[in-house]
Amino acid sequence: MEEKREKLKNLLGISEESQEPLLEFALQDAEETVKNYCNLEEIPKGLEHTVMRMAMDLYRNEQFGDSAVPMAVKSISEGDTSTSFGTIESSGYAQTLLKNYQKQLNRYRKVGF
Repeated sequence: MEEKREKLKNLLGISEESQEPLLEFALQDAEETVKNYCNLEEIPKGLEHTVMRMAMDLYRNEQFGDSAVPMAVKSISEGDTSTSFGTIESSGYAQTLLKNYQKQLNRYRKVGF
């Protein structure tokens, strides 16, 4: 796992040691998602780069380590300029991540009972 974490760290351009637990979590989450979706016990060689890309996307989009609730623009008015912000009510990027990689994963998917 350490080798994969170092590779992810390099791909993301991270040099801080404090990010390593977050990177490891992103890797484990991506691997778990692939294993569960494909009904596999181990990640096949052909999916290693896919898992790495998924971990990169998770790390970038889920903002691990940030305890603040993400804010988004709720409305914008032009007359006398008014902008209002509110919390993002999202089901999480992780749920949509699978759709981005479904084509690659389907080649390795096994029927589960």
